[in-house]
Amino acid sequence: MKRSLVLLAGLALAAAQPAVAAETEIVIAEPLHGIGYLPMYVAVDQGFFKESGLAVKILTIESGSGHTNAVLTKQAFAFIGGPEHNAFAKAKGAELRAVVNVVNRGNNYLVAVPGKGPVDRDFGAYLKGKRIATGFYGGTPNSITRYLLGEWKLDPKKDVQLNETTTAAIFASMKAMQADVGVVSEPVLTQGVRQKVWDEPFYNVPKELGDYAYSTLNIRKESIDKDPKMVEGFVRAISKGLKFTHEKPAEAAAIAKKEFPTMALEDLTATLDRSFKDEMWSKDGMISREAWTIAKKVVRNAGILKVDVDYDDVIDMRFMKSILAAK
Repeated sequence: MKRSLVLLAGLALAAAQPAVAAETEIVIAEPLHGIGYLPMYVAVDQGFFKESGLAVKILTIESGSGHTNAVLTKQAFAFIGGPEHNAFAKAKGAELRAVVNVVNRGNNYLVAVPGKGPVDRDFGAYLKGKRIATGFYGGTPNSITRYLLGEWKLDPKKDVQLNETTTAAIFASMKAMQADVGVVSEPVLTQGVRQKVWDEPFYNVPKELGDYAYSTLNIRKESIDKDPKMVEGFVRAISKGLKFTHEKPAEAAAIAKKEFPTMALEDLTATLDRSFKDEMWSKDGMISREAWTIAKKVVRNAGILKVDVDYDDVIDMRFMKSILAAK
């Protein structure tokens, strides 16, 4: 059976919640509420955190670094986002660590208003002078935008007009023809295609950049030092969410429908099909050194990270390795 049919069938399923009492309440900050974080939502829905004695609240903070700051100021236990934020913090004297991988591809796509996309792969020539709507400065989509502009020999201050804003505003500006190009991710990508706000992507970051530590779960090093058992339980829950998403895509689709109840069924199915096809989600929760190398290269070349930061200064895989070794 084709995956899309499996996903459609799964939208009718009800996900059961294990009746396990939670002991510790924690907050996970996210920069947006998107399908890219589905394995995390699965872990919450299926009670995997509760199995580890944790009650999780997801807090959406839609700004470039708000989710990171929530962890640094102890308003949140963890944030989901690029581990380059840990490097930014390291450069300022703070210690954060990525402890489990979720999105192992650069979850962004470049789209153009209908009929106005490039006719070849000379993206530098195409984008020069264009109005580009992307995420806030400091966020990973913005970093990728600046990195690509640099690769295409374009100055973000002189050669293009960057509109750094929210996901909703990107959609609105493209729809109102106030931007020529948008940098988007699912589910907004599919919604824009179906509503003819933009064409199918002309640049697929997941395929073009390959393995990329794009969205990891990041915590204070202090949490690792003070309560490693809780951290291991946290990592285990995400690991189970990843496994469930890959092994039970129909049931994961049902959970996605609950997270995005107003999204049209065909849009949701197309979104999930694209995510699986582009191998968006990590299969084992590990963050490879190569995945950090490309993530670091993006922010270094974009001029956002000013100093070199080693893998071991921002990533700690001890818990994930322990969990995998025990299987």
